[in-house]
Amino acid sequence: MVVIGYTEPTTEPAEPDQQLRDNRKRDAKALLFIQGVLDDSIFPRISSASSSKEAWEILKMEYHGDSKVISVKLQTLRGTFESLKMKKHEPVQDYLSRVSAIVNQMKSYGEIISDQNVVARVLRSLTKDYIHVVAAIEKSKTMSTYTFDELMGSLLAHEDRMNRHQEKEEETTFSVSTDSSNKWNNDGRGNSRGGYRGRGRGRGRGGGRSQFAGECHYCKKYGHKEAECWSKQRSEEKKVNFTEQAEEDDRLFMAHSTVGDASQEVW
Repeated sequence: MVVIGYTEPTTEPAEPDQQLRDNRKRDAKALLFIQGVLDDSIFPRISSASSSKEAWEILKMEYHGDSKVISVKLQTLRGTFESLKMKKHEPVQDYLSRVSAIVNQMKSYGEIISDQNVVARVLRSLTKDYIHVVAAIEKSKTMSTYTFDELMGSLLAHEDRMNRHQEKEEETTFSVSTDSSNKWNNDGRGNSRGGYRGRGRGRGRGGGRSQFAGECHYCKKYGHKEAECWSKQRSEEKKVNFTEQAEEDDRLFMAHSTVGDASQEVW
């Protein structure tokens, strides 16, 4: 009724037949529905329409344009559809939503596009992570009857399996990393217990520690050599300073004694 409309008689009959009454009633109801769903800013554009078909044509011209405009828009949408490609790490649901949006736009402009064409386009545009599932679908399914909804279910299930597998790999990697860290702390930091005492190896706790990280023979701490020992360097600096101070005191004492002796001889 909205798209086709009905033929209104040129002259009002003395008594309209039942078919004309039904047509007018359905048309008035359709026009009421159209007016009810429009925004207040759009309603004035169809306020003068006397039939649902007239209101529909006004809206169609407003949003779709004439046949030339529709043709240009369809060409653009076809190019976008053919260049569709799934982005790296893009969720399947997001990509399929993009595909559906473009397909629905094409259909709204009168394009006839089958599920088989959409399925084929999606299978060609998936990332390499889906190579195996694409091969399985093409081998096990009848592509002439395979629907877009079935494809969506298969891809979502495959994505879920990949995510679970990745989570397990991350847990395993984290566990190995934690074990290695604990081993370093135990064997490399002197925190393990049950070590033995022995000359040149593992004094105190952390047996075998000197063999792993090196034991300083000066401060008996681990993690550095004697040549790098900060405690030894500070001790040596103190000795040097003490020696220099003692030598300076000796020179001052000798100078003082010499001046004193010279003064006694002059007197």
